[in-house]
Amino acid sequence: MRLRSILLRTVLLVTLALAGAHFEGAAAFAQEAQTQAVAQASVETPLDQAAKEIDKAKVQLTALQDGVKGNADNDDALVELATKADELSRAIITISVNLRPRFDQIKNRLAEIGEPPTDGQPPEAEIVTQERNALAAERAQINAVTGDAENLSIAVTKLVNQIIEMRRQLFADTLFRRTEVSASVIDDAAGAFVHEISEFSQALSSWAVFVWKFKRFPMFAAIFLSLASALILLSGSYRLFGAYLRRDEAVEEPSYIGRLSIAFWSTLIRTLALSVLLVTSFFFLNGFNVLRPDIAPVIGALFGTIGLVYFVGRFVNAIFAPREPRWRLVRLSNLGARSIGYCLLAMAVVNGLDYLFGTVSEAMGSPLVLTVIRSLFAALIIGMILITVSFGKPMLARNGDPDAPGRHWPRGMAIILRAVGAGLIIAALTGYVGLARFVATQLIITGAVVATMYVGLLSGKAISRQESFGDTFFARFLTRRFNLGPVAIDQAGLLVGLAIYAVALLVGVPLILLLWGFHVQDLQLIAYRLFTEVRLGGISISLLGICTGILLFAGVFLLTRWLQRWLDGNVMARSHVDLGVRNSVKTGIGYLGVGIAAIIGVSAAGIDLSSFALVASALSVGIGFGLQNIVSNFVSGLILLVERPFKVGDHVVSGTAEGIVKRISVRATEIETFRKQSIIVPNSELINGLVGNWTHRNRIGRSEIPVSVSYNADPQQVMDILLELTAKIPLVMRNPEPHVEFLRFGPYSLDFELRFFLADMGDGMTVRNNLRIEILRRFKAEGIEIPLPQSDLTIHRGAAPVLANAVKEQTDGRDDPKNKPIEEEERPVRQLRGRTADGSLKS
Repeated sequence: MRLRSILLRTVLLVTLALAGAHFEGAAAFAQEAQTQAVAQASVETPLDQAAKEIDKAKVQLTALQDGVKGNADNDDALVELATKADELSRAIITISVNLRPRFDQIKNRLAEIGEPPTDGQPPEAEIVTQERNALAAERAQINAVTGDAENLSIAVTKLVNQIIEMRRQLFADTLFRRTEVSASVIDDAAGAFVHEISEFSQALSSWAVFVWKFKRFPMFAAIFLSLASALILLSGSYRLFGAYLRRDEAVEEPSYIGRLSIAFWSTLIRTLALSVLLVTSFFFLNGFNVLRPDIAPVIGALFGTIGLVYFVGRFVNAIFAPREPRWRLVRLSNLGARSIGYCLLAMAVVNGLDYLFGTVSEAMGSPLVLTVIRSLFAALIIGMILITVSFGKPMLARNGDPDAPGRHWPRGMAIILRAVGAGLIIAALTGYVGLARFVATQLIITGAVVATMYVGLLSGKAISRQESFGDTFFARFLTRRFNLGPVAIDQAGLLVGLAIYAVALLVGVPLILLLWGFHVQDLQLIAYRLFTEVRLGGISISLLGICTGILLFAGVFLLTRWLQRWLDGNVMARSHVDLGVRNSVKTGIGYLGVGIAAIIGVSAAGIDLSSFALVASALSVGIGFGLQNIVSNFVSGLILLVERPFKVGDHVVSGTAEGIVKRISVRATEIETFRKQSIIVPNSELINGLVGNWTHRNRIGRSEIPVSVSYNADPQQVMDILLELTAKIPLVMRNPEPHVEFLRFGPYSLDFELRFFLADMGDGMTVRNNLRIEILRRFKAEGIEIPLPQSDLTIHRGAAPVLANAVKEQTDGRDDPKNKPIEEEERPVRQLRGRTADGSLKS
């Protein structure tokens, strides 16, 4: 009993323990399920994320609209707001694009489920109805979010157009703003100028003392780094374009290409080197906290003035060459070149100083009247310089001597210079100082940029002209370095010319746009849209995507070519694979690689071919009829590559073409005849027609040499001689062994045929030729005759009257001019002569 009670207690305790464990596991499972449900509920779907992004975009759009209203007269702020609006527009478009795959999935799934059953039809399953309703509700939500995105995109586009219009109006108002010019205004400007000089001197001296005491090392470090950057650029440029940066004094008559190239590259590269020095100096000085907020704009304006004056000086020296008339690009006298150069340089200095002093006035907080009067004097000086230049005599004398006194400007050019100069003076005096200053700036800077760019384009045109690039230094370097021929050098000249075009346009056009009021952000936005999205009607093209697609296509194509060479030269060559198999494998891999490269390139370029589906469907019938022969040849080419009824190197006969197969492509097969003529045979003709292949399975072939001897010869001796001579030829196969056939008793000879086999049909011509020579030599030695064709003519007596009548007709027709006269020595009946076996003539 005691034992039984102990067992019962033990069982009871185990049962309770198991039950507790079960309940704990169930509770844990329930808790985990609840946690997962909460986690799933907390995860946002792509639709929820898109809705939140739309709400965020609405807030950003409201902020941008408020910013535009508050900065209507600030061009820099409007540029920044336009950039933000463009970024917001792209983000909104991205929201709609991200929802498109899910919308397409829902649309396809609803099409699979079908419409709900109508009255009278059997009811569908409840799960199908629930799924259709859920998908329809999700589609409605996506449509709502997409509609909000489209509305936002339209609003952002309107805002961008509004900013553009405001900036255009602001530019026009600034340009045509009229200021009163009077003696009192000039007196106020003079007083403000004296006060400005005093304040700027104090600020400059205090800054200099501060820098020398506390920022000495950062200043020297910034100058050193900027100088190093400029020297690296300049040294690299001299290494690459050294011959185009300096003029060779030893050259008496430089070529037109040489003058253009030196003018363009010397101006561009040296100006870029100085620009790098100035920009990096300002960047490092500002980055090392050497510049104070009131001094930094002045230093920037000073660097800009230095760069402007240097660029105009380089331009004058390159185009006008005041001291080197043989390098001059325009027909000016020496005095005219110097005077025009000094006038252009003076206008650049005046314009640069006006810009520099205007920046000083803004930094010192001087009144606006000082800037107006300063620009007034600058416009007056530039206008008077233009009028003075118009009365000069800069044109080259008629005798071509640059030292001789020059001639007046062409009448039209002189009138233009005077009109522009007078217009600047009148505009400045009547109060349109901003317009006068803008026109003066564009005359100097934009004119120099356009002229330099034009010289660059002329240089590219001259270099790309046929047979012109070979005379340049760079072409001689390429010839020595890469051992290029005249044709390759001429092609390289075309590429160099296109590269010069690109450099001239990519450098000149952005500078002109900046000078005409565009900001750097505007250029960045234009470049971004140009390279990422160009719309032609309903088609969107990405230049960056197209370039990427081209690069990927070229990469896969080169990889395919490398794989072809590697397989052919390493794998198949070492395995002693048949030449035809190697050609088929190479061709198949080549076409497969090109197809894959095309697919990858088109996909990377982002070209949507669905836009062409309608046109393709409309032209499909015509294309089908027009390309049926091409498709037939293509399929036939694939059959030839796979089935291989003949291969490269085979001796084939097809119709009128006989020769060696040189190449098998998917469209046609190239056969080279024994006269070295290439015949291109469409593959469909080779598949559908009869083709003889002498070397299909092997190159063994039979050759025959017919031999005829006189009836006086011994046939057995002839056969023995032929076999004996054949046995001496090493190329003749012994199995099957050669043999001689006694073919027939001919009309004048005994006919034999020597038959033998060769291991290579290509040796047949040589072997037959040598055997014929040996047979002829041996027959002469053995006294065996080779007869010539003979004929017997029998004349019956009954034919004599006929012959007599024929002779009479010929005799009577001697006087007829239509008949040829018969010579007296010519007999009416000619004898038919033959030749005997010993070579003598017989009648």
